[in-house]
Amino acid sequence: MNWHAVWAIYNFEMARTRRTLFQSVVSPVISTSLYFVVFGAAIGSRITEIEGVSYGSFIVPGLIMLTLLTQSVMNASFGIYFPRFVGTIYEVLSAPVSYLEIVLGYVGAAATKSLIIGLIILATAGFFVPLHIAHPFWMIAFLLLTAFTFSLFGFIIGIWADGFEKLQIIPLLVITPLTFLGGSFYSVSVLPPVWQKITLLNPVVYLVSGFRWSFFEVADVHVEISLGMTLVFLAFCLAVVWWIFRTGYRLKN
Repeated sequence: MNWHAVWAIYNFEMARTRRTLFQSVVSPVISTSLYFVVFGAAIGSRITEIEGVSYGSFIVPGLIMLTLLTQSVMNASFGIYFPRFVGTIYEVLSAPVSYLEIVLGYVGAAATKSLIIGLIILATAGFFVPLHIAHPFWMIAFLLLTAFTFSLFGFIIGIWADGFEKLQIIPLLVITPLTFLGGSFYSVSVLPPVWQKITLLNPVVYLVSGFRWSFFEVADVHVEISLGMTLVFLAFCLAVVWWIFRTGYRLKN
């Protein structure tokens, strides 16, 4: 393993984040804080608690997961698309660097950015509502798994996209709606029985449910199922990335 190469790619991507600190970190935190204030104040005044948890505290895991998913996808997709756009990706591909090292560098940087933002939002939420993390280990585990899984997914999107417009299609038209409909701001149990079953087809439900369980031991589905679904999606993304480098899809032409 050429760790110098991994560090070079990783450090380059993190340096870009430091140069655009407001856009990369401050802007998502402000946006999520506004979500928290609006939903917590407007809806929280009418819904006092859900399954024994105050509504303000209940939505914190969903807000963090919403930001984590979107930022992971967008950071990773732009991180690999821009080198393709300007042509510097060919320098990376011609260097004595393995595909695994390339993926570790780009995906690791994207996941790190998302984790930093997620932890900042978690700390910020503590100023608004009381938070209690029942299972810190599983909270960190779900954060790491989600960040790396969706950074891999974003990496795939960045290779698939052949224009800046396509970079926005999946995050804005797929990821964000699925997150809003995945129990981020409500419990699936409050839906009618038919919609509960339909909602379980949404993969984001399992991520939000497992992450919320680590805070309050309240979940819409069993935590084992949530963890299993996350690992399945991770394996799927790894398989697709392996196929991309094996075939050279949109990299060698």
